[in-house]
Amino acid sequence: MKYLPLIALLALTACGVDGPPIRPAADTPPPGVTVSGDARIGVVTTL
Repeated sequence: MKYLPLIALLALTACGVDGPPIRPAADTPPPGVTVSGDARIGVVTTL
């Protein structure tokens, strides 16, 4: 009887709480790799 709450908890965590899966919108960009940004190299000194 002491394992009943544990079994109930495991059964509830296996359920999807947010509903059925939703297909993403068609206007999303196709998957791939995009590289952008900038890099800076320098030395800062205080005199």
